[in-house]
Amino acid sequence: MKGYVQVYTGNGKGKTTASLGLALRAVGAGLKVFIGQFVKGQIYSEIKAIRESLTNITVEQYGGECFIGKNPTQKEIILAQNGLNEVRKIVSSGQYDLVILDEANIATYFKLIDPIDLLDIIQHKPDHVELVITGRNADKRIIEAADLVTEMKEVKHYYQNGVKSRKGIES
Repeated sequence: MKGYVQVYTGNGKGKTTASLGLALRAVGAGLKVFIGQFVKGQIYSEIKAIRESLTNITVEQYGGECFIGKNPTQKEIILAQNGLNEVRKIVSSGQYDLVILDEANIATYFKLIDPIDLLDIIQHKPDHVELVITGRNADKRIIEAADLVTEMKEVKHYYQNGVKSRKGIES
């Protein structure tokens, strides 16, 4: 089966959720999945569920505490760079059928990793590997290199009314 490159971007809610739904579908079909999360280091409910229940999904996180709204620290940059190096090896190995680079677009936007490095991963991925890159502010070059691009558009969000992240729904 040929693998394609998918990008989920935009300001709306649901990019990571969509990629995790795809991961669940892939595991149900007997595929092996790797999820690399950039800029995320906290254990969200979905990561806990995956690690406790789904043996065909491997998750690694390449982030610390949330830095959005302020400048990333040197530690955040190092975590992202180390993650990029690990992901490059994982993708090129071809051992996973689906590789999700969650929030990699945000990592490029905040200059934790270079979009050129993501393009290199795209260009050198084995033909059978499906690659999904999530996060708002996708670089135009990543969009052009992708086979499928979905933009999540925020029309209305309850955050605007002061609703905080709810466990099991947003975290």
